[in-house]
Amino acid sequence: MLIDIFCNFDDFCKLLDKEFSDKLIGPAKNSGRKPTLTLSEVMTISVYYQFSGFKNFKTYYLNHVQKTLRHEFPKQVSYNRFVELMGDAILPLMLFFQLFAKGECTGISIIDSFVLKVCHPKREYSHKVFKNIAKKGKTSVGWFYGFKVHFVINNCGEIIDIQLTPGNVADNDKIVAAAVTKNIFGKLLGDKGYIGLFKEFYERGIQLIHKIKSNMKNKLMDIWDKILLKKRGTIESVINVLKNTFNIEHTRHRSKTNFLVNIFSSLIAYNFKENKPSFAFLKLEN
Repeated sequence: MLIDIFCNFDDFCKLLDKEFSDKLIGPAKNSGRKPTLTLSEVMTISVYYQFSGFKNFKTYYLNHVQKTLRHEFPKQVSYNRFVELMGDAILPLMLFFQLFAKGECTGISIIDSFVLKVCHPKREYSHKVFKNIAKKGKTSVGWFYGFKVHFVINNCGEIIDIQLTPGNVADNDKIVAAAVTKNIFGKLLGDKGYIGLFKEFYERGIQLIHKIKSNMKNKLMDIWDKILLKKRGTIESVINVLKNTFNIEHTRHRSKTNFLVNIFSSLIAYNFKENKPSFAFLKLEN
């Protein structure tokens, strides 16, 4: 897995360097000391953390990277220096995710959101890292302080698109929903919170399949749509993998940059995961 991740990032960084060098008018100036670790190595170490089983990045770097992975990364730097280098990796990680780590719409998609808590709601006014950025929101299990990740997956369990918003943005926000579903067609499975967007999706040629609320009249639903609706829980399994197998959510962030590095390294690590939560759907023709 480590070699596979590194090879993908190394090829990507070579492509990135070529694209930038082709667009430079003159020779690039040396802006400072050249890092000992290459960008592809920084990206690899950041993403491989998600597979290591460690829940603390400092412990992972000091006890695993600097000891167990000494031969794989011979030109290692101190932990503090590596944290600085992670800032240079955020844009390449985001670009890699957009270009190579997202799935394509298959005609059957699922939409949902999950929260990223940054601290306990009672400590929101003393929290400094995400001051004026994170917001208080409420879910079915109570209040939280942080962010929301709105995302769509296909029936193969691949993430098609995501949107990161403050915690007070509703699931059925029209702007966010339009952005996260811009590459969607066919059938879209969602919970009751997306019922208000039925008309917007219908006008775009997207069929929203959802359960009805208690105050709504029950109408006949196509048998295949009923079968599909039972598969909506697949996206809950994806959220479980992102939060428990990978460390997309924790409350130990010390900077906004490393917060984003952690999010996109988790999403990219999920893309490298072989057995994703998925389901096959084959409609039999009469």
